[in-house]
Amino acid sequence: MPAMPNDASSTPPSASRAPELRPYQTQAVDNVISHFRGSDDPAVVVLPTGSGKSLVIAELARRARGRVLVLAHVRELVEQNHAKYLAYGLEADIFSAGLKRKESARQVVFGSVQSVVNGLDQFADGDFTLLVIDECHRVSLSKAALSTEVADSRANSRRAASTYEKVIARLREARPNLKILGLTATPYRLGEGFIYHRHYHGMVKGPEDAFFRDCVFEQPLRVMVRQGYLAEPKRIDAALAFYDFSRLMPQRDGLFAERDMNAVVQGNRATPQIVADVVERSREREGVMIFAATVAHAEEVLGLLPSAECALVTGATPGPERERLIEAFKSRRLKYLVNVAVLTTGFDAPHVDVIAILRPTESVGLYQQIVGRGLRLSPAKQDCLILDYAGNPWELYAPEIAQARPDADSEPVQVECPECGFANTFWGKRDGDLVIEHHGRRCQGLVGGQQCTFRFRFKVCEQCGGENDIAARACGHCGERLVDPDDKLRDALKLKHAKVLRVSGMELKATTNGRGVPRLKVIYHDEDGETLDEWFGLETPAQQHVFERIFLREHLRAPGSGWRPQSAEQAAAEAERLRAPDFVIGRKTGRHWRVDEKLFDYSGRYRKAEAASGSTENSFTG
Repeated sequence: MPAMPNDASSTPPSASRAPELRPYQTQAVDNVISHFRGSDDPAVVVLPTGSGKSLVIAELARRARGRVLVLAHVRELVEQNHAKYLAYGLEADIFSAGLKRKESARQVVFGSVQSVVNGLDQFADGDFTLLVIDECHRVSLSKAALSTEVADSRANSRRAASTYEKVIARLREARPNLKILGLTATPYRLGEGFIYHRHYHGMVKGPEDAFFRDCVFEQPLRVMVRQGYLAEPKRIDAALAFYDFSRLMPQRDGLFAERDMNAVVQGNRATPQIVADVVERSREREGVMIFAATVAHAEEVLGLLPSAECALVTGATPGPERERLIEAFKSRRLKYLVNVAVLTTGFDAPHVDVIAILRPTESVGLYQQIVGRGLRLSPAKQDCLILDYAGNPWELYAPEIAQARPDADSEPVQVECPECGFANTFWGKRDGDLVIEHHGRRCQGLVGGQQCTFRFRFKVCEQCGGENDIAARACGHCGERLVDPDDKLRDALKLKHAKVLRVSGMELKATTNGRGVPRLKVIYHDEDGETLDEWFGLETPAQQHVFERIFLREHLRAPGSGWRPQSAEQAAAEAERLRAPDFVIGRKTGRHWRVDEKLFDYSGRYRKAEAASGSTENSFTG
């Protein structure tokens, strides 16, 4: 492989002065080298905040045969990564306007991405064999950026591509087999999920067209804490005073609007109580970082803290002033540092032992970045208090689940795929050892290098019968547009012989039909007392198979569990295993109503039965 040596013979003489890597850092480096010896696919290494990504980058740059470009989005990371490389006794260039250096002649160059993209002509010689992107979860890369053809690369450069895409396009124009490595503590993007497709443990995490193909190494946060490399986070959810952000709706970009957050926090009577609680819990603590929702909110918080011990940093704080305040905090002349979305990455103050979260976090990645500011080790530091006054739903130790916890009772559960046997991890609930509910959609296992095709929950294409993700808009099998649930409801409401129920309850009864034959009767209730029902036989294996195929796969709270009731009595007795649909559409056939369609996992414009009573917005009358 052109970018990496095959043995230690190419190690520079100065390597004797190199820092000693921890075992997991060595393993990360080895896995990267092994991957790039056999593949040109972009790869990711996942290491928690405080685990020493800079040292891994330095070791990879040291062992690379060709030239290496290391990119970061802020000058603090550029400087930090460069310093670790210098610790080997080697020299490297810095290309960063913020650091007032524009050097690019040496074998290894550490640069800020904006400076590099503004000076791309200095990186077009074709001798760069490895591109390293720090904090790669911040990178928005299109599928077009994967192209290795010169024509496509030039097209990428001409269009309004991201800064990283422009750098990649230029480097690949000169060297199509450029190796690209990303490093991050949080390998997911807001609204997109995981940034890579496959995990080296043999599972699928992100979409098939993800730019980064493989995660080649991951060190779990729980392991880092257990092995003593990071301080233990001790989360305390506010009990007496807190903010209620539960009604906030994200904008199209997935972020909360400042005006909406201000509507919750501005003048909120809870703020003085919250700040007093932070101060009380921090009396014996060294450094407190407070993450506020908005600038106005941060200023209010600042006014309630001990004036001689606190400071505020926002995006509008001038550079020299920001550096002065941060230095005062790091040297412990200040105890409290309030900030608004500016100190979540590239900030290193190991003495921090209290993190106070007074804002909603839109993603598990942001939540983990905030918490990570307090997990670095420091003398006499035993742990870090995580004080959450915003009811954030994210699970710190379950980063493999990139969705918010559905409710307070949910926990990570293991669900075996009935087709390939892979042990998936989803949010769910247990009754003892029995998984009675989970929120998984598709098996994450790899079969022959491809993702297993089994879907726990799905949307069926009416044209070809293919199963698709419940959020899909077009069929992945035939390409036909999948009918929008709102269109189905609207069309049904127009029909004289159709009935639409907003389901408020589902009832199962073991009974007999008009001829005295045992049957299971399923009754759907709406808020106004209307009902629709359907009947099933469960006396023979054939009937049980039909029941499983047309009822259980949609209704099971834990699909794929293998539960198949042998009688109507058993189905009714274990009805807690089943979930009700959000809407049921019935059609009149003769004198009777027949259940024609059921809508699950609904997220359209009409109100569901679980919405607040009395609401008329987006409603309908059936």
